[in-house]
Amino acid sequence: MARPPRAPRTLTHEQIWTALDRLAEHAGLSASGLAKKSGLDPTTFNKSKRVTADGRERWPSTESIAKALTATSSSLDHFVQLVGDSPRLTQSIPLLGLAQAGASGAFDEEGFPAGKTRDEMALPTATDEHAYALEISGDAMRPVYRDGDIIVVSPATPIRRGDRVVVKTTDGEMTIGELKRRTARTLELQSLKLDHPDRNFAAADVAWIARIVWAKQ
Repeated sequence: MARPPRAPRTLTHEQIWTALDRLAEHAGLSASGLAKKSGLDPTTFNKSKRVTADGRERWPSTESIAKALTATSSSLDHFVQLVGDSPRLTQSIPLLGLAQAGASGAFDEEGFPAGKTRDEMALPTATDEHAYALEISGDAMRPVYRDGDIIVVSPATPIRRGDRVVVKTTDGEMTIGELKRRTARTLELQSLKLDHPDRNFAAADVAWIARIVWAKQ
């Protein structure tokens, strides 16, 4: 006799709010800091807002979650992982300075870190074995990224228009920006600084491109 299909598990109120707390933690923010960075009222994610005065559960809106993911450069897949029951699983990933990353031999032809780096960091709920972290130096990318910020790059994560990415050219230049357009012949990158022009690259001049999946600021 065939076994009846198992009923799908439903997400709970506690799981969703816990995932938002973890998202804030991974970005080095408090719940109110995450809300503010997302362009929301600073109290949006506060614990006091999660239950109404009469005891009913209040859920975060999909819009507020989407804004929080954008503010932390996180993917929906990453948020789903934070909903899981094992949030403390970590993966040690290479940590390189941005200047170090631009040096010859720092990456192989596929854009994966080459050899052993001196520093590492723990990445919660990592799913890309080739993920690595870059530490921003200087203020050339303010206000998006500041000196000392750490961005996590995932070569295996699919890239879409509007994603923040790291691009390495065949002559060794490392560039960070927002993917504006990509064709078989060209790559257009929007500058993170409003007063800087966008960059256009011939596809033949791009060694590799990888997505920034989140940042610790």
